[in-house]
Amino acid sequence: MATLKPVLKRHSALRDDIGDLETRRPVPGPGIDSVGAFLFLNHHGPKSYPAGNQGLPFGPHPHRGFETVTFILEGSLAHCDTAGHESIIYPGGVQWMTAGSGLVHSEVSPEQFKKEGGLLELLQLWVNLPARLKMIAPRYIGLQRDQIPAFATDKNRVTVNLIAGNWEGHVGPIASLTGVFMATLELKADGHVRIEQLKDRDVFLYVARGNVVVDETHAAAFELVELGDGDAIEIQATSDAFVVFGHADPIDEPVVAHGPFVMNSVEEINQAFADFRAGRLGVPI
Repeated sequence: MATLKPVLKRHSALRDDIGDLETRRPVPGPGIDSVGAFLFLNHHGPKSYPAGNQGLPFGPHPHRGFETVTFILEGSLAHCDTAGHESIIYPGGVQWMTAGSGLVHSEVSPEQFKKEGGLLELLQLWVNLPARLKMIAPRYIGLQRDQIPAFATDKNRVTVNLIAGNWEGHVGPIASLTGVFMATLELKADGHVRIEQLKDRDVFLYVARGNVVVDETHAAAFELVELGDGDAIEIQATSDAFVVFGHADPIDEPVVAHGPFVMNSVEEINQAFADFRAGRLGVPI
């Protein structure tokens, strides 16, 4: 029988608003710098925008050395970058961007959203890359909800939206460069899911909505669950809930992060800033 991973601690997301955008960040935060390869999560919203709004404030900015996974829960998100990728993703969709050697991108609200307004809720997760991949060519994949396989389990009380990795013989549409598993879990009250083969993996579990129980520990919306060693986890919903769940192999390397760059040394960070200022990551859009 697989050993369940114990809950070490729950980490509440701290408010860190960006302009008028309500933002919460569970990691990094007091008591937790990262969850292994999972470095950073911003939870924007939920926020209701009126008609004639200015939308999101994330205009052109650079990245190098890691990947971003953006979950669109409500509203829409327009992406454009200096590697030539463009898309507008709608509720239930996901963006997976490999910054790699570097690019400049914008994440803003489409013109229709700014004109009409509406509810907006986004989560962005940063996933580390090992040194051997930090300077790989950038890539981007944008998926709408109907492009993400969804599997019902536990008598239809749990839906697994499979983004990357394998789930009971099914393969997600994103082929992660480092074997990352990524999914969102939609649980109805009393829904239960068990996930195995987690030994020696960094496990990321964030409750975006609702309430769940993990290892007899209650976790509510805006809480990150830090887990210990073990082979499996069980999640039981006590109300309708939405959970971001991922796991990855540990990356046993130094992590030096500064602003929009994540590298292995201060020298590499300095080089990233120099390359950005010289326009080598692309001319701002």
